Amino acid sequence: MATFISVPLKKSSEVELVKPLSKFVTATYPAGEEQAEYLRSVEELNKLRKSALGRPLDKHESSLEILLRYYDQLCSVEPKFPFSENQLCLTFTWKDAFDKGSLFSGSVKLALASIGYEKTCVLFNAAALASQIASEQNLDNDEGLKTAAKFYQLASGAFGHIRDTVLSALNREPTMDISPETVGTLSNIMLAQAQEVFFLKAASDKMKDAVIAKLANQAADYYGDAFKQCQYKDNLPKYFYFQEVLPVLAAKHCIMQANAELHQSILAKQKKRFGEEIARLQHAAELVKTVATSHDEYVSVKDLTEKINRALTAAKKDNDFIYHDRVPEVKDLEHIGKAALVKPTAITPPLSQKFADLFEKMVPMAVQQSMGVYGQRKAETVNRLVGTMREATNLCNGVLASLNLPAALEDLSGDSIPQSIAEKARAVVQLGGLQSIEQLIRDLPELLTRNREILDEALKMLKDEETTDNELRSKFNQRWNRTPSGDLYKPLRAEGSNFSNILDKAVQADQVVRDRYNAHCDMITLLCKPENELNAAIPSANPTKTLQGSEVVNVLRSQLAQLDEMKRERETLEVEIKAVTFDMSTVFLTSLAQDGAISEEQMSLSKLDQLYGAYNQRVQATLRTQEELLGQVQTSHQEFSSLKQSNTEANQREEVLKKLASAHDSYVEISNNLREGTKFYNDLTEILLKFQNKCSDIVFARKTERDELLKDLQQSIAREPSAPSFNVPAYQSAPAASAGGPTPAPRTVFTGQPQQAQQQPPQMKPNPPARPPPPSFNPQAASPNPATTPTGPPNSNPQPLAPPSQAQGPPYPSYPGYYQMPMGYNPYAYGQYNMPNMPNMPYMPYQQTPGQGGYPAAPPGGQPYPGYPQQPPQQQPYYPQQ
Repeated sequence: MATFISVPLKKSSEVELVKPLSKFVTATYPAGEEQAEYLRSVEELNKLRKSALGRPLDKHESSLEILLRYYDQLCSVEPKFPFSENQLCLTFTWKDAFDKGSLFSGSVKLALASIGYEKTCVLFNAAALASQIASEQNLDNDEGLKTAAKFYQLASGAFGHIRDTVLSALNREPTMDISPETVGTLSNIMLAQAQEVFFLKAASDKMKDAVIAKLANQAADYYGDAFKQCQYKDNLPKYFYFQEVLPVLAAKHCIMQANAELHQSILAKQKKRFGEEIARLQHAAELVKTVATSHDEYVSVKDLTEKINRALTAAKKDNDFIYHDRVPEVKDLEHIGKAALVKPTAITPPLSQKFADLFEKMVPMAVQQSMGVYGQRKAETVNRLVGTMREATNLCNGVLASLNLPAALEDLSGDSIPQSIAEKARAVVQLGGLQSIEQLIRDLPELLTRNREILDEALKMLKDEETTDNELRSKFNQRWNRTPSGDLYKPLRAEGSNFSNILDKAVQADQVVRDRYNAHCDMITLLCKPENELNAAIPSANPTKTLQGSEVVNVLRSQLAQLDEMKRERETLEVEIKAVTFDMSTVFLTSLAQDGAISEEQMSLSKLDQLYGAYNQRVQATLRTQEELLGQVQTSHQEFSSLKQSNTEANQREEVLKKLASAHDSYVEISNNLREGTKFYNDLTEILLKFQNKCSDIVFARKTERDELLKDLQQSIAREPSAPSFNVPAYQSAPAASAGGPTPAPRTVFTGQPQQAQQQPPQMKPNPPARPPPPSFNPQAASPNPATTPTGPPNSNPQPLAPPSQAQGPPYPSYPGYYQMPMGYNPYAYGQYNMPNMPNMPYMPYQQTPGQGGYPAAPPGGQPYPGYPQQPPQQQPYYPQQ
């Protein structure tokens, strides 16, 4: 009765984990200790997979611990890496656990680029190994019973978890072994076996019969449910595994029910219900008889049958002689209660007792994505604040340049370079002058071209692979059952289109900078000249020394000083705004752990408002201050202009000074724009290289998947019949046997030759194997004339062209079960035909006497055996010798 069902393990193909995972780590995390630690963890993960799946596992708890540790690691890794067909593509291939395949087709297997598929198959193996470990336990002691019950419940829970999650994890039809129907049935089988173990424990501990009966009845119920599931599922009986399991389940159902009836009969006897006792024992006897009759080769019920029969005999004897209680029908008996002491183990990682997360410091992908979006929002906030201040500063500089301030206040002599213009000229020279800007302008097209080439090459890879996929899809139609490349590459194409739009906008921005440079090129060139040449280029005017020390000049200088102070305050504020940092990963991780999801937008906006709200108020205050000061400057400048002596030379000089001041401001802005553009293109190059690597990786993965699918399709096509079946002619399949001789070997027919040529006997092999010598006979019983030919059945075979060089026997098959006979042996002739010269003496079979030696050695070629009647020249067999 101790027959328990275990499940075979699935087999997996080797998968390259190190290269793609390491590439993602190096592309995502900057070089340093953190990246090095993650790379070491990738190596450890690869070793763990090989230990769990790359070798045969012993039926021991240590092997199960390795499987569970790998499963826990997969659960931990899944949210931290972007596993998908169009990002981090890892293809896992698993064979069906129950389908053994055939010599030509092999086992059924499924390859999917899904970490959920890998988790499902690993959990299946953990459940299967748990069932094997439980089946190996010694159920004669308490420790073995506890271990078996624990692992059967673990197996039941694992199979049930797969049943509930497999379809959502795979997003396609799974193989039959991990389909919801199959694993659901296996879960019920494991639960029934766990309940049976509790029944055995209760029986071993000699608990109350009422309890034991309820436990057995519950186990019978579980086995019955499992049997019905196996029987009514269309696909399960096709497996040889379930063909073997079905009778075991049926037998176990009857056995557990018989045990329940047996222990309930003892309870009935204790309650003086002797008729009920007999009825239950009779029912139990019928159940075990059914098992012994139909399923004896699977489960032995000898001991249980004897126990029930002894109890039934004693009960009948006592009832017949003493109690005379009426025996009720089985249908009238009270139903036995049930007691379920088992339940499937809940699958909540970590399942391993020794689990340690290899990527503990790596945040999940949801947090990484939220951090990325938060970083973009933060950058937008910083750029908005800084841009607002820079725009206001440029406006201020433009207004002052249009008013020729502060140069107008410094140029009261009218014949020297104003101090502000001289400082701006020196600043332009220190920044590199005209050559620096021209070099930056020449570099931009090269950077743009390089980025264009990288983007075009990446998109070309996608296009070429999609073209190949479409061609194969049109060729194989429904057999090409993988995700179309066009659907798979949509996110990548959208990303590539976004990069293309960014480059187009960058080209437009470059042209704007180039036009501005062309507009101020002459004045910038003038600022780069030596001071004496610059002074000579500026027109001189009549002195306005009368304005020196006037109140309006002092007011303008005070207002300009306030504007300069405001500009310095903005520069300090810009540095402070850029220096603000905050680690949002902790906030996102807490939200993910508590709610299971991250409300990124709400959380990010709230935190950014908290961080930059005060800075925004300070920026707005500088804008209001600038507006007030510029209004005051314009009023004071009007008064200053009315006091100045106006003439043509003065107007020309003032116009040149305005252009020089504006040229300086434009130079600084153009130089900053060009440097930002250079940095933009260099940063974009790194991003595009990552995009190109992503495209290359997915194209390579798709090519590998394509080659694997092509190989499977070719094997499938090769197994298909190339032509419709036809009937073989009768003369080819059933040749007539020669009269009186043994049944000949199947005839080989050669077509396409003349009939006479077909009748020619084939050439024999020059050196046939030597035959063992025949047993020795009494010389007196042998014929003295060796040339006399024995009488025998006529042989219709044609005469050979030449006698064979050695004696040939009939062409008996060489496969096992047939043995080579001595020369001249004819199973049909003995007992029917007499030997020559002995008409009345039947042939006496050879019997070796004790101690007699073996056969004599064979004589030289062509010489007769001594003392043995000679046969006529052996005819060459009609059929070709193999």
